[in-house]
Amino acid sequence: MKVQVKWIDGVSFVGESESGHAVVMDGAPEAGGRNIGMRPMELLLLGMGGCSSFDVVTILKKSRQPISDCVAEISAERAEDIPKVFTRIHVHYVVTGKGLNPAQVERAIKLSADKYCSASVMLGKTAEITHDFEIIEPAI
Repeated sequence: MKVQVKWIDGVSFVGESESGHAVVMDGAPEAGGRNIGMRPMELLLLGMGGCSSFDVVTILKKSRQPISDCVAEISAERAEDIPKVFTRIHVHYVVTGKGLNPAQVERAIKLSADKYCSASVMLGKTAEITHDFEIIEPAI
C-alpha cells in the first residue's frame, strides 16, 4: 500500500491514496491551520471506525443476519503530554435490522476487535479500546 501527502500551505495537506482518492487535512487555527480539513488524528479514528464497521457488517451478512444499517459512534481520549497518543477509545455500535440476534452482533464486534480489524489491533497497543452496542428494530 502506498499513499502520498502533499503540503498545500501553512499546516494544510492533501493525502492521496493508491486507489485514487484524496482527503484534505489541516490543523486548528491556533496551530496555524485554516480549518479546511480534518485533523490527522480524527482520520485515524475514522479509519478504525471504517475498518471495524466493514468487519461487523460483513460478518453479520455472512451470518445471514438481517442488518440494514450500522453506525459506529467513536469517542477517544488522548494523553496530556507529547506524543498525544490515544489512551482510551470507546466504540458504540448502533446496528439496525429486523430480528437481529444480539449474540451474533456481539460476536461480530468481538471478532472485528480481536482478529480482523488491523486498525483496532494497532491502536490497541497504546489505547484501552472498549465496545458496546444497541440494536434498533426498524419501524416497518
